[in-house]
Amino acid sequence: MSASTAPSLPYRVGQWLPSDQRVLDAWIEKRLAQATANPVPLLPIMEEFKQLIEGDAAIYMLFHQMLSEVPHTRHFRHNPAGGPQVRSYHVMLQMINTILTEAPEFNTTGLVGFPINAILDWSMDTPGGFAAFLNEKVNRQLKRVLNEWARFLGSADSRYILNDDPVKGWLGAGAMAAMPHFVEHFVCEPTAPYYGFTCWDDFFTRQFREGQRPVASPDDDKVITNACESAPYRLARGVKQIDRFWIKAQPYSLTHMLDGDSRVAQFDGGTVYQAFLDALSYHRWHSPVNGRIVKAVVVDGSYYSETPAEGEDDSGPNDSQAYITEVATRALVFIEADNPAIGLMCFMAVGMAEVSTCQITVYEGQQVRKGQQLGMFHFGGSTHCLIFRPGVELDFTLHGHTPGLNSKSLPVNSQIARVK
Repeated sequence: MSASTAPSLPYRVGQWLPSDQRVLDAWIEKRLAQATANPVPLLPIMEEFKQLIEGDAAIYMLFHQMLSEVPHTRHFRHNPAGGPQVRSYHVMLQMINTILTEAPEFNTTGLVGFPINAILDWSMDTPGGFAAFLNEKVNRQLKRVLNEWARFLGSADSRYILNDDPVKGWLGAGAMAAMPHFVEHFVCEPTAPYYGFTCWDDFFTRQFREGQRPVASPDDDKVITNACESAPYRLARGVKQIDRFWIKAQPYSLTHMLDGDSRVAQFDGGTVYQAFLDALSYHRWHSPVNGRIVKAVVVDGSYYSETPAEGEDDSGPNDSQAYITEVATRALVFIEADNPAIGLMCFMAVGMAEVSTCQITVYEGQQVRKGQQLGMFHFGGSTHCLIFRPGVELDFTLHGHTPGLNSKSLPVNSQIARVK
């Protein structure tokens, strides 16, 4: 079958990687050509990364291993356009180096929302990649790299892609078709340059206009609302305090999810509801209950780790969403609900790949109302959990959706559960 007649694949979960594998392949080929034909001096932060790889024997071995372990079969050797896969850490560094001075483009065929994830797509799933992306030194450096990119995306220079280009622009016809009612739903100034957004990050952390997402039953403490504009992924009851979270089916392990917090035993045998955010939607978190903030903390973790138990995962960490709740960078917000039938619960925001900047906007001791902002993801969406203690009897209302990778987003602040 020729590339021109090859069928498009369905959108991957959350629309973060392309619907059409050819788009991803063409994107990789373009970046490979730039990195090999026109290498440029590495930015200081990427030179640091190079020195880390070459200066640490174990890391040097792992990066060589993970790139060499990508199979040399027809599926992995070439993309449909004939370009090679990334097999050298020098080329990998060059490609990431270019990304750090760009904002992601919109694409009506397939959104490459995780450009670094796309570069590492196959090597993440190798034994070498599994070890490399759990390495503390590697993740410390990746955090510095992503923070550098976040600084660019937070600068006025990153606004260039917020234009009316019909194909690449985030305010063009293609993007507006993918985000219908954008002007009516989100705070913006359509007559102002870039709709009034000051930078790429300002656009991605945009807010709903007043009245667009009303809080369900704000004074009924039995009603629990959706903390994010998100699609149901999993509902698990009787979750263990400690479990083998890296195996097939990815059982939750509360001790690891909650980073060994002293309160973890209270949740042993409890309930976890997990949902993922859409790439084109809203990226702020809101309190699902009325109550008091007991603790709010960001836990440093991994960025590109995925469980080998899922096998070949060509959509990065998407198939590993339960697994990454234990190892990825995440925010924990413990809330003592006003309703004693709920009591202590935890909201957990989990970063995925590039989307790992978790900003908490509440503080310990603060009283919050249902629907009040708790924080936000920067650069897109990710996944999150609501964790309840055993004995909290909940009737979940998922509005006809079955939790899984093909579910659709439910409005933030809408009812998702009720205490029996």
